[in-house]
Amino acid sequence: MAELEKGSKKLLNAWAFYDWANSVYTLTIASAVFPIFYDALFADRSHYIDVFGMHLKNSALISFITAFAFLLVSILSPLLSGIADYVGNKKAFMKFFCYLGALSCMGLYWFDLDNIYVGLLFYLLGLIGYWGSLVFYNSYLPDIAHEEQQDQISAKGYSMGYCGSVILLVINLLMIMKPKLFGISGTDGEAAMKAMRYSFVMVGVWWILFSQYSYYYLPNGNKNNGHKVTRQVVFNGFNELKKVWLLLQENKALKAYLRSFFVSSMAVQTVMLVATYFGAQEIQWPTKEEGTVGLIICILLIQLVAVLGAFLTSRASSKFGNIPTLIFINCFWVLLCVAAYFITQPLEFYIMASCVGLVMGGIQSLSRSTYSKLLPQTTDTASFFSFYDVAEKIGIVIGMVVYGIVDQITGSPRLAIVILAFFFITAVILLNKVPKKGVLQS
Repeated sequence: MAELEKGSKKLLNAWAFYDWANSVYTLTIASAVFPIFYDALFADRSHYIDVFGMHLKNSALISFITAFAFLLVSILSPLLSGIADYVGNKKAFMKFFCYLGALSCMGLYWFDLDNIYVGLLFYLLGLIGYWGSLVFYNSYLPDIAHEEQQDQISAKGYSMGYCGSVILLVINLLMIMKPKLFGISGTDGEAAMKAMRYSFVMVGVWWILFSQYSYYYLPNGNKNNGHKVTRQVVFNGFNELKKVWLLLQENKALKAYLRSFFVSSMAVQTVMLVATYFGAQEIQWPTKEEGTVGLIICILLIQLVAVLGAFLTSRASSKFGNIPTLIFINCFWVLLCVAAYFITQPLEFYIMASCVGLVMGGIQSLSRSTYSKLLPQTTDTASFFSFYDVAEKIGIVIGMVVYGIVDQITGSPRLAIVILAFFFITAVILLNKVPKKGVLQS
């Protein structure tokens, strides 16, 4: 079919719909069901396990594996995005990582402590698949939307992702709470664990199925020039990154913004990735069953409130400017991190989840669209967005390692959450150094 015109409604909706397809990974695997499932595996033993020749706390182990996955993605994404721009087939790369992530989610069905290395491998590949596909997905934004459309369509993508992932999570929650209604046999505990395993398979199927709509309408990339991936092209990818780096030195606004985004990502993504582990271990749930349901409800609450947060942030940015809005959101995150140190009761955790949801959707969508607006006129959008993604991934690596080390040493993640507040404070300081430029400032 003929490629759709830039800015067309159908093309914008097709791009945003990929958030609907892939966000089930972040909700079910990264945030809700898998963390609860993983913690439940340790119910009859301490929270420690001997693995890789070390005696590690379970939440510290998963933090280190997560950090390693993001380190790999940060190394691969600049290389692959440069190749994608050169060859003109970013959609093929996006598909590869999408299918890798989806199939790895299905592989989590077999995750258990007796075969911990195989399970951790599927978990690792799932992370790589999800975040690898986002490198190319995000790079489409300036290609498919005009500057004045980017804030709105970026927010719409996140909102669609939250809505779609909530639908699947509600189904998964019903399966876990009432497994016999879905024909899942066994004792209550066994059936609930089976339901969680089935939910991992459902994530993979959902991701692959709904991504097809986006793939049907999205262009392959820049004009396909028929170039093949050769050794010369691989090294050309590094040369392209060098050119982008030099351009960043000339673009003071973009360079300053990337610094603030780097430290902000350390904290935001770390909080998102460890919130459920924190809730499972630090909140005083009346019973194990109430804890499982309560944690999933908290994650659902975050997703639903995040839709409102993304919308309000988009409106605020149009009125006050992108940078002032981001400064306010980062300041709010500081307060949340400090408050998290003191919470112990379920009601407090519910309130915290609502507040987190309000600023989570906003900071993600606005960060992406702000970067897109700061880009110079270029066709190498994938290479530029690889810098954005590398900054995010390296930030996550540092954040998860800091969290894991503090959790391992102290046996509690509370102090680690407070340390993340200093990352947000640093982000605020750096955002104040971004030069005023058009719509970015009021």
